Amino acid sequence: MKLKPSDISTVIIVNKNKEGTHTLQVKTKHISRFKQYIYGVLAVIVTLSGTIIYLRSQNQQQEEEKKQLMAQLSKLKGEVPPPAIQDLKKRGLKGFSTNAVGGNGNAEAAKLTDEETYSLYDEYLSRLVHTVAFTPMGYPRISSLTSYFGYRSDPFNTASAEFHPGIDFKGNRGDEAKCTANGKVVFAGRYGGYGNCVRIAHANNFETLYGHLSRITVKVGEQVTVGEKIGEVGSTGHSTGNHLHYEVRKNGKAINPIKFLTLNN
Repeated sequence: MKLKPSDISTVIIVNKNKEGTHTLQVKTKHISRFKQYIYGVLAVIVTLSGTIIYLRSQNQQQEEEKKQLMAQLSKLKGEVPPPAIQDLKKRGLKGFSTNAVGGNGNAEAAKLTDEETYSLYDEYLSRLVHTVAFTPMGYPRISSLTSYFGYRSDPFNTASAEFHPGIDFKGNRGDEAKCTANGKVVFAGRYGGYGNCVRIAHANNFETLYGHLSRITVKVGEQVTVGEKIGEVGSTGHSTGNHLHYEVRKNGKAINPIKFLTLNN
C-alpha cells in the first residue's frame, strides 16, 4: 500500500557539534501516539518498581519473623515458659538440661531448620511440664539434708543399724512442709514412729509421705496441689529433734527421693 505524503513525517536530527544533520522519516501516526508510548513505558516502570518494593517488604517481614523465632528459640533454650516456671519454683527446681533436644551442637541437630528446632523444644517442654505436674518432684521444704535414704545408725541406739526409707530436711518447729505434686490426701494423723504424718497419693501409683509433723493442715480426701502447705515441721514420733521426714513411694515401695529433687537425674 502506497502511503500519502501526509502519512509520513520527517524528523530532523541535528548534530550537537552542528557538523551535519540527519533526517528520519516516521509514520505520522507513531508521532501522534508518542505520548501513549511514553505513558505505557512509565506504567511498566511503575509496575516493576512496585513489584520490587513489595518483594523487599515481604523479605524484610520474613527476616523480622525469623529474628522473632530465633529470639523465642534462644529464650526456650534457657528457660521454661512462665506457667512452668511458676510450677518449678513451687517445687524448688531451678532448671533442666536440654542437650537431648537438638541443643548440643551434634551433627543431626545441625541439619534441623529453625522451625523444626523450635518445634522440638516446644514438644519437649510440653512433655516436661506434663510429667512434672503429676510426679512428686522437687523439695517439700528448701533446706539442707540431715539424713539420707538407706541404711544408717539408729539415732536411739548407735550400736545397731536401721533402714531409713526417706530423707530428712533440717527445720525448726512450725516451718512449712509443702506438697511436691498434685494429689489426694489418703492419710493424715498419728502413724507409728512417723508421729504426725501425711500421706498423699499421686498419679502413676506414686505416693509421698511427710513425717514427724508438729501440726497437720490437711484432711483425708482433700485434693492438694503442688507447693501447697500440708503441715508444719516438728519432732513427733520416733525422732530426736525437729526435722521433716520425706518419702517417695512407687507401688507402695519406698524409693530414693534424691532422684526426684532435680530434673536432670
